[in-house]
Amino acid sequence: MIYHSAQEWRDAPQKKVLLFGMSGLGKTHVSNMLRDSGDWFHYSVDYRIGTRYMGEHITDNAKREAMKVPFLRELLMTDSIYIGSNITFNNLAPLSTYLCKPGNLKSGGIAFDEYMRRQEQHRSAEVSALLDTKQFIDRAHDLYGYDHFVCDTGGSICEVVDPNDPQDPVLKSLSQNALMVWIKGSDLHTEELIRRFDRAPKPMYYQPEFLLSCWSEYLEETGQSESEVDPDTFVRWTYGRALAHRQPRYEAMSKWGVTVTAQDVADIKTTSDFNVLIANALEQVSATA
Repeated sequence: MIYHSAQEWRDAPQKKVLLFGMSGLGKTHVSNMLRDSGDWFHYSVDYRIGTRYMGEHITDNAKREAMKVPFLRELLMTDSIYIGSNITFNNLAPLSTYLCKPGNLKSGGIAFDEYMRRQEQHRSAEVSALLDTKQFIDRAHDLYGYDHFVCDTGGSICEVVDPNDPQDPVLKSLSQNALMVWIKGSDLHTEELIRRFDRAPKPMYYQPEFLLSCWSEYLEETGQSESEVDPDTFVRWTYGRALAHRQPRYEAMSKWGVTVTAQDVADIKTTSDFNVLIANALEQVSATA
């Protein structure tokens, strides 16, 4: 770890952290709070994925749909309108919409092969965006004058790294440049995340082996063909399994840094609160070393 004690963290002229954990436990909330203080640079991995690495895919997909409408087709062919993605740190819908869900086309799904192709695009993009963290730490400091840096990762980070490999290139790069902080949720948090997802199921990235297993099991359990699958029903069925699949991977990743609870994160109101939380987490690591 780049900070070996609470005192070293308190005295650091440059504080650099990377937040990871399940989506919905406060990573972006804390990152926004730190950024709004005026002293922290906020690097959103999902935003980087949706702009730098998948922006053209997202825009081309929107254009492809627009070309199906004669009125819009004519305007596009004559360069009379412009179609683009308006993705922001707090609105990642263009990225989710592009990832889509597998199943019945009339219910908003896409063919499973196409779904897997887009999943692989996301995996490659996420790895690249994570490896860009060092570049943005330097850029934030040298170009914009920010001493402090927070990397806000997506919930699928645990799917694109091998936390049990001490030579994992992504985790090595991240841990050498920022303090990795796991925001750990409780069973109650998990239940709430599942209820929230059930109300508004959204596309996600999954590890290929896990996804193929779920898809095969779902088709066998329901007796449905690919074209009969309701996309929302499938991703609801998959979500709870995905959280259980990810938990031990997050747990293994926690060895690369420190752990804080989602409840403690929810109580943070100021940068001082955040600094105290990280110092306490470092003290716990020192006490158990």
